[in-house]
Amino acid sequence: MMFPLFPGVFRCQHSPRRSRLGALYLLLVCLFATPASAMQVVFISPGKSNEPFWMDAIEGLQHAATSLGVELEVLHAERDHLAQLSLARDVSRRPSGQRPDYLLVSAEKQVLPGQLQIAEQAGIRVFAAYNGVLESEREMLGYPRDRLKHWLGSLVPDAEEAGYLSARSLILQGLQQFPASRSQRLEMIAISGDKSTDSSRRRTRGMQRAVAEFAEVRLRQNVYGEWRRDNARYQTPILLERYPQTRLVWTGNDLMAYGAIEGARSLGRTVGRDLVVSTVNMTEQATRALLDGEVQVVVGGHHLAAAWALVVLYDYENGVDFADSEGLEMEKSMFALFDRSMAEDYLGYLAAGRPAVNYRRFSKVLNPAVKSYDFSIRGWLAAANEAVLDAGGR
Repeated sequence: MMFPLFPGVFRCQHSPRRSRLGALYLLLVCLFATPASAMQVVFISPGKSNEPFWMDAIEGLQHAATSLGVELEVLHAERDHLAQLSLARDVSRRPSGQRPDYLLVSAEKQVLPGQLQIAEQAGIRVFAAYNGVLESEREMLGYPRDRLKHWLGSLVPDAEEAGYLSARSLILQGLQQFPASRSQRLEMIAISGDKSTDSSRRRTRGMQRAVAEFAEVRLRQNVYGEWRRDNARYQTPILLERYPQTRLVWTGNDLMAYGAIEGARSLGRTVGRDLVVSTVNMTEQATRALLDGEVQVVVGGHHLAAAWALVVLYDYENGVDFADSEGLEMEKSMFALFDRSMAEDYLGYLAAGRPAVNYRRFSKVLNPAVKSYDFSIRGWLAAANEAVLDAGGR
């Protein structure tokens, strides 16, 4: 019997035989049997290949692939939304024997409909992570496995939760540090990602929901930095000069937070003393910035959505359909508000050399007792801590 260990690596198991003929037969089987092909997945990353968030995301995806024996290929769109389409088209044009079993996409800038249609025409099963279908796209696309038979479903983080958690914590810290009242409100500016991406819209909506809960806070302006550090560096001084009483700065990702901090410093403003800054993404730099006091609020955990999607696809491939218990379009709580303990645990994992996390523990196929997927960052940190102990020879 053949047991897959890693893609292309197999082990033969046999019982001792009394006859030489039987032993010879088993030896020939072990030497010449053709291993079953590994499940093949292509992931199209929308980010730059050197972008910290996407580097962390792909590392998690690679760990999941190794754990589950999946053959993984990663393609980078380098923040070019048209490249997300052209890469999907390139994959679809491969000879039939060279196409992947699954195409994993993280569509930004409203390219998901095009990617789904390309995969459908090529007969490639496709799954979306990070961003789901916009309501404006629903009439055209319908629902997974309906008009588009090869569109299996989606897994998206609860991005509104991220916007809400980060903004609420930002406001609470600001109210502790700066006096405010209904007559003298605490002023806030916000730098969102972009206007069209599903996750950006949801984060912004969560931020606005948090602001609405505090009568003593006033959101002066919300601009869009397109996820870029240089844009936020340019926008922040303009906003601070326009609204000089600003004390709170909410940002939709870590790169824009760094740009906002640099822009504030160019005006002589000091983060932590004159301003309180929040961000989303638990990159190494953002986590260190939290501990060093350069950023006051960090919410993260969703970078693992691609790795979680691979767990879902692995289970689907092996007979456990997520649609039966979780729904076709899953939205999971992946974010957490980082405190010092969580930040230190994460940096400890990084300092240990980022040992491979065992994603097999999250699979329903491999753990029949699991009834609902736990894709929380706290669950992952527990697995990461185990990986650190194992790497150190527990």
